[in-house]
Amino acid sequence: MKVALFLLMLVLAAAAFLHWRRGWRLNFISQAQLPRSVLTQLQQAHPDWSAADRERVADGLRQYFRICARASGRFVAMPSKAVDAAWHAFILDTRAYASFCQRAFGRMLHHTPAESLPKGQSTRHLHQGLRRAWLGACNEQSIDPHRPTALPLLFALDAELGIVGGYRYVPDCSLLSRDRGDTHCGSALACGGGDGGTWSSERSDAGGNANDRGGADGGDGSGGDGGD
Repeated sequence: MKVALFLLMLVLAAAAFLHWRRGWRLNFISQAQLPRSVLTQLQQAHPDWSAADRERVADGLRQYFRICARASGRFVAMPSKAVDAAWHAFILDTRAYASFCQRAFGRMLHHTPAESLPKGQSTRHLHQGLRRAWLGACNEQSIDPHRPTALPLLFALDAELGIVGGYRYVPDCSLLSRDRGDTHCGSALACGGGDGGTWSSERSDAGGNANDRGGADGGDGSGGDGGD
């Protein structure tokens, strides 16, 4: 009886520690200041952006990192070219990025290009990763992922900032029109069967082609403690 009680206390203590650690890591990510070099590179690449625009991109990167921290080691696709550019700039500051990852995830969060994904599994893998990003971002902003009336930050930034060749989304598939073949709908991502969908002359379902247009790169999600 005493042994069983002791083991139960150990399990509860371990669960409490993991819960505390995840909360600490998420708070660290939210409060972390990106290196000045990241914002400088964004300013050089996009001189038309205001300081507020650059900070919104930084907030988008923090949101992405929080989703990765909750992903329990699962792949999270990157749905924003603007945020991906900030991530690339951060990785170049190798010491700062390695230190950040150790505190935020407990290990390095690697950037995974689509070309490096397992052959024959890349499309499905990307679909799952993009869905994970959608559900995580919606959860953060209290948006119903199945019936969204707005886009979470991570999925709205490219269109908001007018990124050339950026990823475009609308909240619900009913908002797609046949003349917007490069636009994806968020609500289809919540169903798990597609990547967000596009209208085109060849197809008008909710399947789409995420490997070409929606979240081509992503993180491995390493170091998370919770689910998505």
